[in-house]
Amino acid sequence: MSLFTYDFMIRALVGALITGASAPAIGIYLVQRRLSLIGDGLGHVALTGVGFGLLLHQSPVLMAVVAAALGAVVIELVRERGKTSGDVALAMLFYGGISGGVVLVNLSDEQGSRSLVTYLFGSPLTTSRQDLSVMLVLGCAVLAVAVLLRPWLFAVCHDEEYARVSGLPVRALNLILAVTTAVTVTVAMRAVGLLLVSALMVVPVATAQQITRGFKATMLVAVLLGLTVSGGGIWISTEADTGPGATVVLLAIAGFFVVTVGAAAWRAARRRTTAGNATEERSTPEVVLDRGY
Repeated sequence: MSLFTYDFMIRALVGALITGASAPAIGIYLVQRRLSLIGDGLGHVALTGVGFGLLLHQSPVLMAVVAAALGAVVIELVRERGKTSGDVALAMLFYGGISGGVVLVNLSDEQGSRSLVTYLFGSPLTTSRQDLSVMLVLGCAVLAVAVLLRPWLFAVCHDEEYARVSGLPVRALNLILAVTTAVTVTVAMRAVGLLLVSALMVVPVATAQQITRGFKATMLVAVLLGLTVSGGGIWISTEADTGPGATVVLLAIAGFFVVTVGAAAWRAARRRTTAGNATEERSTPEVVLDRGY
């Protein structure tokens, strides 16, 4: 009998699919801005929110959203004002966030190590109806921002100075992107975990870039790949009894290598074909018709 006849498996699959769609949709903007690792920093800050939630007996997901959103706003303002380098600000998010989260989780009356593993590496099988409802609302919000604001977010990510000269509200768009990234991190918390969420935001986008041209096509293919690896990872993890979050990420990375090698082989074959045709055209003797004069 299939495990997907159980309610907890259906919730795990739906939660993973929500993550698989929303993470690449917002991750494409981060790749465009060369901020691929920002998801890791916000994931560490979100862990502090989880710790506060467990300590105060509040929803860890909602507290993680608040903490990650505040962290995203802070790092964006620091980046904009240029008072310190982006690397230093990101490092502060990494170490301060995860340290605060560990301390707060240990101070709560929950089982510290078990709670940490659940949120750091994902635990989709423990997704409750309440968690799924929150993930669905937040995931739809992320997709709405990524799709409806696509022309303006693309302009800001592609050339911020040109967007500012064009009259776009650059600061507002940057803050929207930062907060949406934070929300995406918390949406993916259950499916792949806070330490692995950045991979699901970046790898499908990097894979799609190997086979597509144009921003819109890349976003569409990246979302489809995210859905595929998320659903496939959950299925494989149930069959092989492996960690669901890690399985999803490994499947995404395997897909990246397969597509990259395949695309490289196709381009090489195409170049050989083109070169062969050019050589044949050059070697064909010119036929001169003898018209008798």
